[in-house]
Amino acid sequence: MAEKIRVLLAKPGLDGHDRGVRVIAAAFRDAGFEVIYTGLRQTPEMIVSAAIQEDVDAIGVSILSGAHMTLFPAIRKLLDERQADDIVLFGGGIIPDEDIAALEKRGVARLFTPGATTEETIAFVREAVSKRGKKEDIM
Repeated sequence: MAEKIRVLLAKPGLDGHDRGVRVIAAAFRDAGFEVIYTGLRQTPEMIVSAAIQEDVDAIGVSILSGAHMTLFPAIRKLLDERQADDIVLFGGGIIPDEDIAALEKRGVARLFTPGATTEETIAFVREAVSKRGKKEDIM
């Protein structure tokens, strides 16, 4: 049996709306992923520390607060500083197109906006993790 892809899902900052990330967590679990949900009001430091401790393949971040241009780069920087740059960073939320382009240039692998399907997100993570070569036999 293939080793499960491990995904950490997080809600950084003061945003208290977690319905979407809980839907994503359930969808990833149903698709055979191992999911770690860190809960609300996480700092970038808490997210990166948990990701490294849990040896995850990807981090998914949900941001609806408008702080995406601060939080995503902070997480990416910490991953790079801690030699964890092989962890795929992706996310979703209310993010303007021009900010999506800027964040992807800064190392966020993919950003999903309202209307994206869970299937689309799952397929992206499977492909991104397999391209990184972290799992020898992706499910």
